[in-house]
This record gives sequence, structure tokens and C-alpha cells, in this order.
Amino acid sequence: MFYYRQKESDTAIEKTAQASVEIPLDDTVLPPTSGSVIGVALNDKALVKTLETSFHEKPHVQPPKTPVLYIKTDNTHIGYGAPIKVPTDKGPIYAGPSLGIVIGKQATRVSVENALDVIQGFTVVNEVSLAETSFYRPAVKAKCRDTFCPIGPWVIDKESVQNPNSLTIRTVINDQQVHETNTNQLIYSIEEVVSYISGFMTLEAGDIIIAGTPLRSAELEIKPGDNVMIDIQGVGRLSNPVEME
Repeated sequence: MFYYRQKESDTAIEKTAQASVEIPLDDTVLPPTSGSVIGVALNDKALVKTLETSFHEKPHVQPPKTPVLYIKTDNTHIGYGAPIKVPTDKGPIYAGPSLGIVIGKQATRVSVENALDVIQGFTVVNEVSLAETSFYRPAVKAKCRDTFCPIGPWVIDKESVQNPNSLTIRTVINDQQVHETNTNQLIYSIEEVVSYISGFMTLEAGDIIIAGTPLRSAELEIKPGDNVMIDIQGVGRLSNPVEME
């Protein structure tokens, strides 16, 4: 089953489809949920490896012992095909390919073993960001600019995804694949992330957790005039043009 939201006469309508081909991929498609969006930083093995030296320097001295979190505020959320608006005077801007974990019911202090029970399904997220200078405290100015979080185009139910901890994620810019990763590169698994966050805050149906983004390397840089697509195996494809702010 696929779950999506579509704008009809300025009203957001929640819909379902049995197949993705039934969903119109046009500018009426909205982000598939309207819940909170919580990101997990430093949850990629290659990214953390590049930061090993800095972790042992002041002021932190040691790597973080628990997941580092941030939020993507409502103003960042856009749907399939909506333009990502980027400034031209803030330095490089990067795509952030990630699996989105969609919560299906209220969840408080959920164990790792029971985490899948509170998940409705999965979606595609492009966690756009300016260059990051502090991973311990992700900068609001880098991550919460308008349009900096495309989501969608749908939520696919969890039963249709065989193993969310082993999904190929490809980034394509202007029809050329520039990056590939896999959810098996996450330090904390899908279940561990849900359990950890629900341990101190109640998650609600429709909330999305960004499981983790890779190192923001030059190949993921996006510029006005580009079209960026994030393709996640068995989940879907999210495509958005990039425009000047």
C-alpha cells in the first residue's frame, strides 16, 4: 500500500493507492505526512570515520556516545517536484539522501525489539544542508532554510520493504548518478533510532525520522539549474529542481 497527500482546491487530502503508478507525480503532490521531522546526525560510518581526529580534540575530546539529533522545521518541507530554493552567497549546498522512517502510531519508550511495531512505513528524504561545521550541535541556519527538506512522494508500508537496514540509496543529479550508499552503513539501525528517540519524547503518527545522511562530499553539491533525484531501493524516487533563492 502507498500513502500520499494531494492538494485539491487548496486542501490537503490524504489518499492511498495499491500501486505507485496510480499516484500523479505533479505539483499537487504534497509531503506524504504533516508530522514532525527529526534527523539523526553522525549516523553514517564513512562520515564518522572522517571525523575521528576532530572527535578527540577540544572542546569535545571524545566521540558522542548517543545519537545526535536535529529537526527540520515545517518551512523546510516540500513535496515531489517542488523547487529547492538555494542561496548563492552562503557557500556550497549539499543534497542529503536518506531513508525516512514514518511513525504509524503513538510511541513512547519503545524497545528495540518492538520498534518495527510502531513504524507505518518508509519514504524518501533529501535533507538539504549548507556545509556543516558542528556535528555535535547541527546549525539551524544550515539545516532549516525554506525548502531544505524534500520528502516523498509517498509512504510505502513496511510490509513491502523486506529489510530497511539494507537498502541501496542512489543520488542522481542531472540524469547522472553521482553517489551511492546503503542503509547498512548506518551506525544505529532503524530499530535502534526509533527506540532511542521514543525513550525521551513521544512520537506521533505521521512523524518522520531521517535515519542518517552520508558525508557531504563535493559530488553531492547542488546548484541552481540542477535537478536532483534520490532513489531508494524498494521505497521510491524523489525528484526536485534546484532554483536560486
